[in-house]
Amino acid sequence: MSDAFCGALPVVCYLLPAFGLTLLLLLIAGIGSLVIGTIVAGMRISPIPPLRAVGAVYTELFRNTPLTLVLMGSAFVLPFLGVRFPGLTPQQFYFVLASIGLTLYTSPFIAEAIRSGINSIPVGQAEAARSIGLGFGQNLRHIILPQAIRVVIPPIINVLIALTKNTSVAGGFFVVELFASARTLIEARANTIPVLLTVAVLYLLVTVSLGLLATVVEKRVAVLR
Repeated sequence: MSDAFCGALPVVCYLLPAFGLTLLLLLIAGIGSLVIGTIVAGMRISPIPPLRAVGAVYTELFRNTPLTLVLMGSAFVLPFLGVRFPGLTPQQFYFVLASIGLTLYTSPFIAEAIRSGINSIPVGQAEAARSIGLGFGQNLRHIILPQAIRVVIPPIINVLIALTKNTSVAGGFFVVELFASARTLIEARANTIPVLLTVAVLYLLVTVSLGLLATVVEKRVAVLR
């Protein structure tokens, strides 16, 4: 960042590195939530009762637990249980723990969105796939998911918008993301209004962009239908 830019907009210059950390947190937790959420959704519709039970317990447990409590468990309980990442600085260590907490909290919402999309596919298609010898995994991979994905993308984007705002909670658990940096500025008696306005604009850049993406996807899905 140039000295001229920082001189003209010192608040923005100070907050941009923290904004980058917020985006990284969103990216890691978003990808992790998509992977785990897809697996959990598959477990929820599995023909194997124990898998369905595990998927249901996981979904209800983390979906109905406050995010603050999940992040507190990640920040304090996991280290107490011996979770370590050698070679990381304390800041990097707590960043990883926050990513784990956000992933655990967000993945059930992704799973439910995917499960709803799968349930919207006519049952006859799955029965037809079974009649030609496709197993559950092949049926899900080749028949059901390709159709369901068009339906679930908009709600998944809405979950990611919520995740963007939820990253601010990580600032209370030793992660110097956007919200935590703004709080530091305010505590240092910086002018509060420019700080809050800058933070709001930076969050809006992400959430509005995701919202526009959801709108575009919904229109394309409507055409495909």
